[in-house]
Amino acid sequence: MKILIPSLLLLFSFNTFAAPKSELWDYWDVSNEKNATTISHQYWQQTLDKYLINKGEFTLFDYANVTDADERTLNSYLRQMSRIDPREYKKAEQYAYWANLYNAITVKIILDNYPIKSITKLGGLFSFGPWDEEVVIVTGKILTLNDIEHRILRPIWNDPRTHYAVNCASLGCPNLQPKAFTARNSDKLLDKAATEFINSNKGVLIQEDKVQLSSIYDWFAVDFGDHQQLFEHLKKYRPELKPFKGDIRYNYDWSLNKQ
Repeated sequence: MKILIPSLLLLFSFNTFAAPKSELWDYWDVSNEKNATTISHQYWQQTLDKYLINKGEFTLFDYANVTDADERTLNSYLRQMSRIDPREYKKAEQYAYWANLYNAITVKIILDNYPIKSITKLGGLFSFGPWDEEVVIVTGKILTLNDIEHRILRPIWNDPRTHYAVNCASLGCPNLQPKAFTARNSDKLLDKAATEFINSNKGVLIQEDKVQLSSIYDWFAVDFGDHQQLFEHLKKYRPELKPFKGDIRYNYDWSLNKQ
């Protein structure tokens, strides 16, 4: 029984996982397009430079070797971000702010709980990961990772490439980018991330007459459109991709993206 109960709980978690809907939190849908000030993501960039490692089609994070000093640098970055009111900035500056904040918080969560095999092991007893945990306070508002992704990024920008921007610390996820997002580089960085993912086996795997796609395209089908629209999106970043009318399989690897 001691073995059976955890197994049943794990099965329950995986089988009942459902992606949150995109639901706008109106409070954050405000900007000041006249503000030319930029937000510095230097500390986050320093973290990426030191601990992100390219390995085949993956970028892995070297959680095991993060020093106490560098963890303090990451914490300083998160404190800086929490003191900012992103609504006072341009929309382009806001996008970079939220994408970087999401990714930096995710890395901190893993570091706080390392070693673990998967981010899905975190959260409460019946939780599938930490995405509904309260993780940051911005302008007095308590936020979860799900708030950032599904109540801010997705509904405000309505850009399916957001799914290539936020990283869930898993091998199946689009890679954590080696460059921090900025207002100036976000569009190119999103295209780069989309190209890498769609041209990887974890994004789109073609085997003779069979196609396996990342479960992202199933969970968030509403963002990518119907079958035809989805393949138009994929073909934009993988031009040689031919139309496919057969059955599509979906797969996702929740193993930790560790070095």
